[in-house]
Amino acid sequence: MSGIERLWAGWRSEYIDAVTAPDDDARTSVFKRILDSGLPDSETHILWRGPQTFAILNRFPYISGHVLVMPYREVGDVEGLSHAEHAEMWGTVRSAVVAIKSAYHPDGLNIGMNLGAAAGAGVPGHLHVHVMPRWSADSNFMTAVAETRVLPEALPATWEKLRNAWPA
Repeated sequence: MSGIERLWAGWRSEYIDAVTAPDDDARTSVFKRILDSGLPDSETHILWRGPQTFAILNRFPYISGHVLVMPYREVGDVEGLSHAEHAEMWGTVRSAVVAIKSAYHPDGLNIGMNLGAAAGAGVPGHLHVHVMPRWSADSNFMTAVAETRVLPEALPATWEKLRNAWPA
């Protein structure tokens, strides 16, 4: 065996193609395109739909169980949310926490938002809250050294676990 180890990250090329391909409608976010696709939630990885907001798995997660919560309406700033969107979004964040804790039993969670391109927002015109499980031993050298994340399960398995654990 050679001294070079290989780690397959097959999703990387799909991600690179998606973010570098010309967009027919650059004003429409990836989330809006997912919502308008007509595909079943099991294929789009939408976990829950409410009147104002929805929860979806991050297609390129930092860790298994990485959920995004956002309004249907494309809003880039917290102050742009209606009172109904704001209330339902934070209630949905709470539901995501309950589902993640039930499905994964993590040692902790990260909850946060990146607002604006300078803050790291990948989709600056459509705010979303990241909710993800964390474990005491989940930080490793792979992200820092190899710019690679090691995920122990496929998105359909994560979707099924969280969908089944989502509070009624």
